Parts: sequence; C-alpha cells; structure tokens
Amino acid sequence: MEKIENLAQLVFKTIQQSNRPDCLLVKKSGTYVNISSKEVVETVESLSATLIRLGINTGDRVGLLSENRPEWAFADLAVLAAAAVTVPVYVTLPSKQIEYIVNNSGMAAILVSSAAQLEKILQIRDQTPALRHIIIFDAPGQGPLPPDVIPFSQAIRDGSEVLKSEPELVRSRTASIKPEDVFTIVYTSGTTGEPKGVMLTHRNLVSNIEAVNHAGFQFTAQDRTLSFLPLSHILERMVGYYCMLYFGGSIAYAEGLESMPKNLVEVKPTVFISVPRVYEKFYSRIMDNVASEKGIKKDLADWALKTAAEYAETRLSDRAPSVFLNAKYFIADKLVLSKIRKRLGGQLRLLGSGGAALPKQLGHFFYGIGLTILEGYGLTETSPVICFNRPGGFKFGTVGQPVPGVEVRIAEDGEILTSGPHVMKGYFNKPKETSEAITPDGWFHTGDIGEIDADGYLKITDRKKDLIITSAGKNIAPQFIENMVKTSKYVTQIVVIGDKRKYPSALVVPNMENLRKFADVNRIPESEILTSNAVIEEIYRDIERLSQDLAPFERIKKIALLEKEFTIDSGELTPSLKIRRNIVEKKYKETIDKLYSEPVLN
Repeated sequence: MEKIENLAQLVFKTIQQSNRPDCLLVKKSGTYVNISSKEVVETVESLSATLIRLGINTGDRVGLLSENRPEWAFADLAVLAAAAVTVPVYVTLPSKQIEYIVNNSGMAAILVSSAAQLEKILQIRDQTPALRHIIIFDAPGQGPLPPDVIPFSQAIRDGSEVLKSEPELVRSRTASIKPEDVFTIVYTSGTTGEPKGVMLTHRNLVSNIEAVNHAGFQFTAQDRTLSFLPLSHILERMVGYYCMLYFGGSIAYAEGLESMPKNLVEVKPTVFISVPRVYEKFYSRIMDNVASEKGIKKDLADWALKTAAEYAETRLSDRAPSVFLNAKYFIADKLVLSKIRKRLGGQLRLLGSGGAALPKQLGHFFYGIGLTILEGYGLTETSPVICFNRPGGFKFGTVGQPVPGVEVRIAEDGEILTSGPHVMKGYFNKPKETSEAITPDGWFHTGDIGEIDADGYLKITDRKKDLIITSAGKNIAPQFIENMVKTSKYVTQIVVIGDKRKYPSALVVPNMENLRKFADVNRIPESEILTSNAVIEEIYRDIERLSQDLAPFERIKKIALLEKEFTIDSGELTPSLKIRRNIVEKKYKETIDKLYSEPVLN
C-alpha cells in the first residue's frame, strides 16, 4: 500500500494499482456484478474532467444528494480529483433544509441520484442563485431535462472527449492539492439548532484512516464490506469507503435495510460497520427465529444460546473456561452458533459499531455466538474516530482507547476533550462557533460526558446537554439508562425523561410482535394492548430486571407506550438516527404530563 497525502490520490494510486476486478459491486437484475478498478478510474477521471470544464475551480463546493451506490463514489472522487470540496446531503432531507445547505455552503454544482431528488432541487432553484449545474445519475426516460441538468452518462462521455485532447487536465489538478486543504464540508444534522458545516481536511481523514489501521484493524486487499449506512455520515464514509479503497479492499452496496440480511449472505463481507440499532434488529431476528422453533430444535437452540452466554461470561471475566464448558461450547457452535453466523454471511472478521452507545448486554450476546462487536467513539468534527476497542483488547461498555496520535482528557465538569490531527479545521463561515468548540491550544469540546478507567478505556455516560437533573438535584444520564434497558424483548425504542421532575420516566415504543404473544396468552384484545395495565406491568417488570445495577434514583418509575416509532420523517430522529429529545418531549408533552399526574408503578 503506497502512502497518500490527499484523498484524491486514492484514484490514481491505490485504486489504479490494486487493479482488482471487483473494486465495487452492485446489484443489477437480481445479481451482484463487479465494477473493476480500471472502470472506476476511467469513470472518475472523465467525470472530473467534465466538472472542470463546467467551471468548477479549486475549493468550489459541489453537492452530492444520493443513496449509497457506485455513482456516489464516482462523484465524490471526481470532485476531490478536481481539487474541489464535496458537500454530502442526506436524501431524507426535505427541500427547505437542502436549500439552507446549498446556500450556506455556496454550492456551485450538485449531483443527484434520481428524479425524486432532482425535484427537491428544482423546487428551490430560484432561491439558490450560486448553484449553476446539476448532474443526475438516473435521468428520466421521457421528456427533455430542465436547463443546466446533465445526465450522468453524458457527463462521462463529454469528459472522456476532453481527456483525449487534454490527458493531464485532471491529474495536474489533483497534484495541486495540499494535505491542509478542505476536502469536504459535512453538515451536522444536530439534535438542536441549525446545521453547522464541519470543514475536514485531507490530512484529517488520512491521519484517521492510518490511525484506525495501526490500532489493530489491519485492513487488507482480501477485505470486503457491505455499504448501507448513509455515505453522508462520516463513519460510513471513512471506514466503509475510504478505508476499503485505501487498503485495496472492495465495497458491495446493499439494496436497502430490508434487503440487508439477504445481501449479507450474497456478498459475504469480512468487515461490517453499523450502528447499535441494526445490531439490535439482528438480535431480535435471531431471538425470534429461536422462539419460532418447535420441539427438540427449540430445546437445542435454547441450550446453545445459554451455553454461549455462559462461555462469554467466563471469558469476559478473564477466567479460563473449564474443559467441560469448552466441550459444550464446541458442540453448541457446531450445531447452532455457526449457522447463526452464516445468516450474517459467515465470513465476518471485524464488526464495528458507532454513532450511539452499544448496549453492554448486546456486546456480550454477540461475543458469545462468535462475533465480537468493537465499539468506537467519535464525531463528525473529529474525522470521526477518537477511540476504538481493538481486536486484541476490548471492554464492552466502553468505547476503547484513543487511536494513535489522538489525545483525550476529561475536563473538570466531566466533558470529553480531544486534540490531534483528526480535529476539524472549523465550522464553515462560523468563526464564533468554531472558537467556542476548539480552544486556542487545539482541544475540541465534544459535548459528551465521560470517564477514563485505570486501563485507559473511555466510557461515555451522556451528552452534556442531555443530562437530566431531577427536582431533588440528582444528575441522571438518560442514554446510559436507555442503553441498559433497550435489550428488553418488549422495547423497540425508548426515551428517558425527567428533567426538573421528581423521578425519571420513559416513553416506550414497544415491540408489538412480542406484546401480541403476551396478549394472546393473557387474552387481552388487540385494541387494548397499549393501554392494558397487565401489558404495562409486564414491560415495566422487564425494564426493572434490566435496571438492577442502577441507583434507586436512576430507575424508571413510570412508562407510557407509544403507537408509532420515532422516525426521521417525523423529525424525531436525526438522519444519523439520534433522538431529538426536545422534539419528542414537545410532541408528547400531554402524555408526559399525564405520567407525572398519576401514581408510580412501584
């Protein structure tokens, strides 16, 4: 692997030199097909030539509004090769929010995936005067396109013609890029306030890629990942995209969240980067499959999972399993656990988790079945990785130790501060916010509360602004409690509340499939499930069971069941799936007030 100084060199050094037939894989007509390194390089260089001929200059901002697909990578790399700045935009955003990002960044051009995304841009065209050009990946089959909208296929053809007469046009532009140049502006979705554009440099990302690899991940050309987290999210972009290309691996694109289990089996990835919510869904699916078995098969599956839990508890307590336990685990693995792993592709060697806290119980469960999830921590502003658990040294319930070159310390008020080459250049056109976030000597305020143990492992307890202070003056970390109880078979989503109240309560989006089973046994009508005292008490008992390690003042005293899941479209979740607590509390104010007007459950 040849060292690079800027991300545009991924094209003309690492990808070109890897010369693999399956650099990228995409599903077409029901089958995954390969896109070779040669095709990637030629497509990127042609598209970059078109962008330059359209007047995209060094440092210009170019938007990218698309789902994960090969064209996302083509567009991103083409923008970088032109020494311009990629501004990724979540496809879930409505046109009004996109308008803010286009204008705030001074976007000169944008590449969009489909007619639906193009329509969002056309709706705001008159309010975005700096936006000069639009390129669409999937051009509509009928009717002429609006002025300044270019089909992707035409942009590739035009660029290819340009390169015939000016073969060094793009490569000379790429050669001018300096490590300290900004390569992207990523707009944080934010749980409160308007988005801020995080300026990341080539040095930021290259240093982070190398640090993560040196920390023990050891990416190789034999690795393959399944890309499904939004590439607008810096975690997927860095680990599941740049890292793969940097070390010569390949990327397969998932068809969507619902198709992911099938795609895992088809692609057989070795690396899988996700968020806790997806691992929770995997866990639920595994447990549902076990519950659906009958007779001896169910008895065997239950025994195998119980053996896996015992084995995990022993190993994670630094005790050597007995000969008898090793023998039981060997049989459980042969008969049951290996089959569970095959449903996830069967080749996974590295599972990463970020974006939110991974429940400790979930980490233990997957470790028991032979899949170690390595949780990490970082922010968009830190490129993103600050800490990560290593394959050779991990502690569930922590986010690991700092990666090489990164410093971490805890401020007097408990806030996590970090310094190093991973820290952003600043917020675009927001000097005041930048100076508030980064101290004069380079320490970035993460806004998270945490602690470092004797072995140097960092534990996140909560967001600084999310801390609940009860009317009795007790500080409560809601995310810590949520992560402890969300492994309940009855809980799909949970938000702990209680600021300035006597005690913590929770809004619970229940797992209706499991509740219906309970309701059937107890002869509770479908229409009464969410209001039944018996149902509420059953869920509450399970939450209590999972809360035994909490202090009495931290334990949830009341719960309310909600009918609908929190979603991005409703505004209750950010595009990176974080809860917007202020939105949730405002929307369900009446429900919350009612909780505190009735007697507690215990």
